[in-house]
Amino acid sequence: MKKVGVAILGLGVVGGGTYEILTKNREFYQKTQNVDISVECVLELNRERALKLGVPEEKIMSNIAEVICNPDVNIVVEVIGGIDAAREFVLAALNAGKTVVTSNKELFCKYSHELERAAKRQNAGLYFEASCVGGVPIIRTLLDGLQANHITSMMGIINGTTNFILTKMSNEGISYEEALKEAQALGYAESNPVADVEGFDAAYKLSILSSLAFHTKVPFSKVFREGITGVTREMIADGKELGYCLKLLAIGKQTDAGIEVRVHPTFVRTGHPLAAVNDSFNAVYLTGDAVGEVMLYGRGAGALPTGSAIVSDVIYAATHSEIRYSTFKNTANAEKDVRFPSDFSSAYYLRIKVSDKTGVLAKIAALFAKYNISIVEMLQKGEGETASVTLITHETRELAIRNAVSKINALEVASVESVLRVVS
Repeated sequence: MKKVGVAILGLGVVGGGTYEILTKNREFYQKTQNVDISVECVLELNRERALKLGVPEEKIMSNIAEVICNPDVNIVVEVIGGIDAAREFVLAALNAGKTVVTSNKELFCKYSHELERAAKRQNAGLYFEASCVGGVPIIRTLLDGLQANHITSMMGIINGTTNFILTKMSNEGISYEEALKEAQALGYAESNPVADVEGFDAAYKLSILSSLAFHTKVPFSKVFREGITGVTREMIADGKELGYCLKLLAIGKQTDAGIEVRVHPTFVRTGHPLAAVNDSFNAVYLTGDAVGEVMLYGRGAGALPTGSAIVSDVIYAATHSEIRYSTFKNTANAEKDVRFPSDFSSAYYLRIKVSDKTGVLAKIAALFAKYNISIVEMLQKGEGETASVTLITHETRELAIRNAVSKINALEVASVESVLRVVS
């Protein structure tokens, strides 16, 4: 039976979950995978934390040199997070010829080209299933399940924190601030939640997934990004009345104009499969030219779900002798001939505050006509001398909406309070 030694860098939430899975299921993997995977050492400065998890004291290392010099270590699992130390440690492991498994989406998003170059030099493996959507096997699906297809589009709820917050706001009618506090109290949101609520986390993941799906480098800098900090109870109530729920969506599309990659709050029609994905759950909805529509659903974070993805990579690396790298030229920047259009196409929601006077709606309608924007649905509610007008448009161009909004805001009798994109 093949024997494989693993080192785990960091025993935080995910590292601890990974250690638990590997040690608890060691005999199971021997029986089902015909491989003996043992944790040979861990890199953890907090020795008490490691001892509480059951790590033998002699296996607790305090520096990366001890790990990569260990001849019994074949696979190094990086779960320390952050950029600087993680990058240094992963490169050291790869340069020593060790296969690396990482859950670090920011590191992989920004430096996969550098890591892959080091891996190729030493004929080492580089695996990253856990970097995107936790325990949902989206990367393995793209690489090993849907490779017969041209992927034309993907839409995903790929950040559990924001999905929890928006679900709370929708179900309980509470404010963004109240929902965020609850998410922080439950451990779903960090004390500094910017990476999640401003869409950075989802954008890192979309960069990775779009590169895999469309077989070309999609840098993080090309991802259009808006967060959820401006979402209000009124927006969510409007959406409910019109038959929509609000999600932070990551969207990637292969179009004639180029590759669209965007992360933003989006109204989703309640009959769409993504509309039923609530709380901290994640899902990715894919369309392939042969298979049609496929959706993967599950927990996007947590010790054991993310640990499951890491151990899946460990087993895959341990049982596959052939090493595969990117199907595209993995460089820091996109290929010169790849276009990333900013004037993408979408339907839109607009909430407009207007003076309750004759002719105001006619002026707005004239501006919409000027920019070729047509309306699907409209709600109007009076508020004394003002009224609130809520609109859902047919599909139009981003630039057309921006120009129309700018012109409406220049009117003395109207102002656009909010704009969101819509998926039917």
